Amino acid sequence: MRDAAARTGTDAETRSREVLRIPAFTLFWSATTIRAFGSAIAGVAFQVLIVTVLNATPLEISILSALSVVPYLFLGLIIGALMDRWRRQRTLIVTSVARAIVLGSIPVLLLLDALTFWSLAAVILMLCILTLFADSAAQPLLPNIVPRNSLVMANARLGQSETVAGTAGPALGGALLNLLGAPILFAFDAVINAVSAVLQSRITVDEAAPQRRLRGRHIGHDIVEGLRYTYRHRTLRPLALSVHIWFLANSIVSTVFAVFVLRELDLAPWAFGVALAFGGVGGFLGALFAPRLGARLGAGRAILLGRALAIVPWLVLAVMPMDASSGLGVLLPVVSGAQFVFGLSMGIEDANDTGYRQAVAPDAIQGRMNSTIRTVNRVVFFVGALLTGLLVTVLGYQPTLGVAATVFTVAALVVAFSPLRTARHEDAAEAHS
Repeated sequence: MRDAAARTGTDAETRSREVLRIPAFTLFWSATTIRAFGSAIAGVAFQVLIVTVLNATPLEISILSALSVVPYLFLGLIIGALMDRWRRQRTLIVTSVARAIVLGSIPVLLLLDALTFWSLAAVILMLCILTLFADSAAQPLLPNIVPRNSLVMANARLGQSETVAGTAGPALGGALLNLLGAPILFAFDAVINAVSAVLQSRITVDEAAPQRRLRGRHIGHDIVEGLRYTYRHRTLRPLALSVHIWFLANSIVSTVFAVFVLRELDLAPWAFGVALAFGGVGGFLGALFAPRLGARLGAGRAILLGRALAIVPWLVLAVMPMDASSGLGVLLPVVSGAQFVFGLSMGIEDANDTGYRQAVAPDAIQGRMNSTIRTVNRVVFFVGALLTGLLVTVLGYQPTLGVAATVFTVAALVVAFSPLRTARHEDAAEAHS
């Protein structure tokens, strides 16, 4: 019996390693990767436009930043419900084509000298809505592309490419912006999205026909059903609650970290960039190790490991006696190490977290389950970012980081003292085999 189980585990691990040999996933991964690079490159151009071309005020900059959250607040649950009624592959193709058109409008506006704050705000809002549609379709589509026992590896591969794009993309974008200029750079990103649409259209996937909505039932019923499924499920409930709490802590550190390092510790901008690069390296390695850790420890314990590691860097930064006089030889290794460990923790938990919930939920409710978790995460992040200013004002930078470490601890404890701790990927996959 033990030998049979060992062979089964080995077979499952072997199949998960072959995920890039699945033609449909290779196309899906390629489209996602080039779009991630395009978004990272265009992000630099957007910042330059906002600051130098439009000369936006701090209030206008904050409005543009808030637009990335607004679609989740008002449309997240609705779009998630639609993804259980619509063809997800078709949604990906349409949104990629639409993004190409919207991005292509920016060079036209620049060349006509017609780009204003409000026209750029409309462009950003449309892009954020289209991205919400695309992300809401991609997550529930993935279990139809790869076997459920390969979902962790698939998410790890996606996480690796997104980490590389997030780390190298801005630097590449800055170089291309100087070389080509903003209009050509946005046109280039439009072409990238068009190529992404072509790749997505070539994916061969067998999507189940969406169930017809019963008479007297509307989209509100679908949304409520998704909420009930997510928060009544034995293991998805603690997973969702834990990740919501994690997002609260992440909103604090995301808001505080740059200001603390650049202003309080007076770290040079180049050194700050080095520290962020270490975070990218940690994220890549975490995603690389995630499938093996998930197979050996189980989904729950791998997620718990990631949650626990997230506590360490912020606790160190909170309690370590240091200031601007500590010197670069002390500050750079500490700050870079903190970013590396935090990136490592995210790489480990993201692939296992996402892979597990994709494996455990039936296809008919994938869209709503994912959108429920994602939408609440964004709402929590939004509220947490607003509260962080008050915490820093009252407590100071390091005590606020201590609060974040405490909240990260609570997120880990939710996993540790729930049925999720003993959950395994193969159990979730076998339930739908």
